[in-house]
Amino acid sequence: MANRRTFLKAVAIGAAASRVAASDRVRVAFIGAGLIGTRHLIDFAAQPDVDVVAIADVSPPRLTAAVKRTGGRAEPVTDFRRLLDRKDIDAIVVSTPDHWHALMTIMACAAGKDVYVEKPLTHVVREGDWMIDAATRHRRIVQVGTQQRSGKHYRRAAELVRNGHIGVVRHVHIRATRNISPGFMRPVAEPMLDAAAWDMWLGPAPLVPFDARRGLYHFRWFWDYSGGQTTNLLAHDLDIVQWMTGAMPRRVSAFARRSLEGFGETPDACEAIYEFPEFLLTWTSSEVSAGRWRGLEIGGTKGTLTINRAGLQVVPDREIPADDQIPTPEFAAGTPREYPLRTEALTDEGYQQVRDQFVPHVRDFLESIRTRRPPVSDLRSSQATNVGCHLANIALRVGRVVTWDAAANTIAGDREAEALLTKTYRAPWDRELRAVVGGA
Repeated sequence: MANRRTFLKAVAIGAAASRVAASDRVRVAFIGAGLIGTRHLIDFAAQPDVDVVAIADVSPPRLTAAVKRTGGRAEPVTDFRRLLDRKDIDAIVVSTPDHWHALMTIMACAAGKDVYVEKPLTHVVREGDWMIDAATRHRRIVQVGTQQRSGKHYRRAAELVRNGHIGVVRHVHIRATRNISPGFMRPVAEPMLDAAAWDMWLGPAPLVPFDARRGLYHFRWFWDYSGGQTTNLLAHDLDIVQWMTGAMPRRVSAFARRSLEGFGETPDACEAIYEFPEFLLTWTSSEVSAGRWRGLEIGGTKGTLTINRAGLQVVPDREIPADDQIPTPEFAAGTPREYPLRTEALTDEGYQQVRDQFVPHVRDFLESIRTRRPPVSDLRSSQATNVGCHLANIALRVGRVVTWDAAANTIAGDREAEALLTKTYRAPWDRELRAVVGGA
């Protein structure tokens, strides 16, 4: 540990500016080669100014497949810390289960690397504070994987909302529903990890026996690794709402059910209600009922904006009769208000949601590395999104409304709920955290 502390201190002294000159290539390493990790590997490797030089993963088949995608040029490693020790690496892409995101990002920042970290940014709220501190102290660029901010129609939607196109926002609905129950318990085709690999996969999480079902997508069903679909799917659209409005929730309540038997802990059906200063927001999530629509609907005093990854639509409200009488059928079929509203649909033929959002997000990160300007999904605003997601889970777990005190950066008047803002890391990762964060 002493050697690592000495190394990190030496790196921090020389990390004030990026090593990447305007004409240089960016040397990138990857931690995690699973589902989203493979997507990022493909997108980064396709950039003309990127060299993929190393990949870390604890699964031998995934690691082999990932290195093969680079034509065998990337160095394969099983301990991600070897990537941090390499002085020739400019940036790290973190695509691991959620419980690893914060520590890997913090350690990478302390080692002088810029970071692209997948969402959700954190596993608990306080990790985001530590990440901001580390990135600020070491002057690192951190891009968060909320790729919708780089989607052209999401940027257009943000412009419309900020400019009052739909009036004052009063009510927002976010929804993600599907039915996974028919095949939920099918066998998981993941090879067994040996003891050392499984210990590394768990990292700061509690030690439990190996279970292949906890890997891949299914880690999201366990509180030790994730906040379920509330931190996975809600994170994307709540991020857009808070990015558009700059608002933080004041009070949050949540209710949930679990129908899938015999496996997992996080809810498969959830309803949350958020009170923002000027509007209400509801979050509906279901993994066990029919319906495939996903996205958000923003209701303002002049109209409604509906958006998902396929496109957006703006619909103006109709006039309310002056005498406040119940509208007649004739009125209901009347004309829209005379506001500068129009229906927009950016669902061009051949629309590719992955390339239209993921690749621009990568390019934004690379340009931030060169110019040292903040990326579009910066740490501070992304932390605000993650606070919102975690508050719903905290309200659910304590069984009551929680109140967020933004000025004090904590939950007001509820010690049980406040305790869930942080967690204890398992050894030796608790020592690694203290080495780079201090009194955490």
